[in-house]
Amino acid sequence: MAVTAPRHFLQFRDFSRDEFEHLFERTRWIKDRFKRYELYQPLRDRTLAMVFEKASTRTRVSFEAGMNQLGGIAINLTRSDTQLARGEPIEDVARVVSRMVDVVMIRTFGQSLIERFADHSRVPVINGLTNEYHPCQILADIYTWIEHRGSIQGRTVAWIGDANNVCYTWLQAAQIFGFHVNVSTPPGYGMDPAIAGASGAAHYSCHDDPRAACRGADLVTTDVWTSMGYEAENDARLRAFAPWQVDGAMMREAAPDALFMHCLPAHRGEEVAAEVIDGPQSVVWDEAENRLHAQKALLEYLVCGRVDG
Repeated sequence: MAVTAPRHFLQFRDFSRDEFEHLFERTRWIKDRFKRYELYQPLRDRTLAMVFEKASTRTRVSFEAGMNQLGGIAINLTRSDTQLARGEPIEDVARVVSRMVDVVMIRTFGQSLIERFADHSRVPVINGLTNEYHPCQILADIYTWIEHRGSIQGRTVAWIGDANNVCYTWLQAAQIFGFHVNVSTPPGYGMDPAIAGASGAAHYSCHDDPRAACRGADLVTTDVWTSMGYEAENDARLRAFAPWQVDGAMMREAAPDALFMHCLPAHRGEEVAAEVIDGPQSVVWDEAENRLHAQKALLEYLVCGRVDG
């Protein structure tokens, strides 16, 4: 009997716009139920394996709490907890783990590792973060935008700072939802064309001046200057990125009702000024909370299929 290949969420572009619209509606419904303390447990007796090679606060708490709230259980694994530390091939780990659980979330370094795991998994695999992409973050970010402003189609997002996994995922989202991303990075820290991809070039533009990138933007967003795995470059990055701090003056270049987002953790006084992240345009706390609800909708979809309620 033929086995149906599982759906994975390894990059943002793995889903269609229609699927995302479904996920956003389910996120709204699930969040509303949660806020009214109404039990909703479609994943009873289901298990999520969480594999962490990179440390996390929001990813760990949101996935574990979310799985528990949906009625399932979550198992937390690190490399040292498994035979990966002793050289077991990732393909063999995938073959075994996916026979024992219902869905796997992996937070790791290279995208190739999670793709190798998914190629040999019997169950859905979710990218909790890699060096190249962070699709769960942008899932929550766009839902947060929708909560506050409605459709993101035709809007302008300003990405200020490092061309990292969050930036590249915004570029994929722009192609799907029809918005534009103004990217501004310091010299020497620009985007890798191989990751950015030529197909989405019409949906982004690069700016040497971060204020120019913010001019008229509906959303301004950034991330830490030194991502995990690049700590040895920290001093050089602090010097190079200093003019790219999102401060009040930069936000005043954006649209009057522009929002500010940051995937967290944040370093006030580095990539963002306290007046911005703690100011009235900031929606970072809603953004962080929505990781929980958007990922519950994602888990529901990958395990149960399309649920309409």
